[in-house]
Amino acid sequence: MNKREFLRTAGGVSAGIFFGRELVEHLVSHSPAALAGDEPFWAAMRAKFKLTSDYINLENGYYCFQPEEVLDLFIKNVRAVNVEGAHYMRTKQIDDKLRARTKLAALAGCSPEELIITRNTTESLDTVINGFDWKPGDEAVMANQDYGAMLDMFKLQARRRGMRNVMIDIPMDPKSDDEVVQVYANALTPQTKLLMIPHMVNITGHILPVRAICDMAHSRGVPVMVDGAHAFAHLDYKIPDLHCDYYGASLHKWLATPLGAGILYVKQDRIASLWPVFADLSMADTDIRKLNHTGTHPVHTDLTIENSIAFHEAIGIARKEARLRFLQQYWTAKVRGLPKIVMNTPSDPKRTCGIANVGIEGLTPADLAKKLLENHKVYTVAINGALVKGVRVTPQVYTSTKDLDTFVSALKQLSA
Repeated sequence: MNKREFLRTAGGVSAGIFFGRELVEHLVSHSPAALAGDEPFWAAMRAKFKLTSDYINLENGYYCFQPEEVLDLFIKNVRAVNVEGAHYMRTKQIDDKLRARTKLAALAGCSPEELIITRNTTESLDTVINGFDWKPGDEAVMANQDYGAMLDMFKLQARRRGMRNVMIDIPMDPKSDDEVVQVYANALTPQTKLLMIPHMVNITGHILPVRAICDMAHSRGVPVMVDGAHAFAHLDYKIPDLHCDYYGASLHKWLATPLGAGILYVKQDRIASLWPVFADLSMADTDIRKLNHTGTHPVHTDLTIENSIAFHEAIGIARKEARLRFLQQYWTAKVRGLPKIVMNTPSDPKRTCGIANVGIEGLTPADLAKKLLENHKVYTVAINGALVKGVRVTPQVYTSTKDLDTFVSALKQLSA
């Protein structure tokens, strides 16, 4: 694609807005693979973010702050809503939120009638779990490596409804997709009413073969709910291509929206059977908006989703994924296999992207995270559970190889 053709696309228009001519030309003339390790180009991206000098931030997977230009637009949206107050909320809010929802649906590759804007992945997936009409003896299958908030909601349903939760362990370093699929297949029974899987395991970065798992489960009559908190705007895919029935994700992670934005996708033929958490009897049972009765909501967050999408598309998901995978492989290749270093992330590059987890023998995850921050000014998060003992490392596109060299040096010193 030449520059003129690129500038006609949504990404090209966004690039023209956020980046100068020289950056756009450089972006267009290089493949994602060639651009992945181009430090001068990504240094220009880094300049778009205001970073603290107190530490190197390798914990973007919890929340990644907005680029300065998006932050300015967020503040502008806050002011615009604040000026009109109730008049805005009663006359313009619905149309503006529909526009943001429609753009999100386009990014996800689904119909706007199958997607709503939520506050985060927890709200999205807990809405599904709580929306099932569970009966005593029903079963749900999930992994010990799944996110705690969803596991807690399943436990609550077991206490309240008498259903049963079946737990499995995801292989840490599988040699094939079949190995992962079979672990889930072995746990399904005629009583299984729902299977929950992570698209990307939040504590290790392991990318699961989602479509293969969904197809297997569907062949046994079991619907699948996917936790996409760390995959959305991180990996290049469209939700319908995964063949899942439900999909939840947070937008303040890899899409870098303001805090408090997420999505819930429900396949059209699954909407009617879900009970809403908050009643809204004005909506038909088949209308996904019945699940989105939020009351008065900070709409300026939703409005800024459009701006975050524009910045995301300016870079391009293929380039972003390639960069994030490059960064992870850059540092893990330097420490994997060293004495006392324990990698909790699959070795196959196809099974990972930006996230990885590393531990050091003889150091608890909490001690490792503390020493990294206090002694080396590197911020990570400790993970200690579900067979994983280490710190999770989540860079972003602004992260430099120099940052990662500092991190690698710290690991080598601490493991010596």
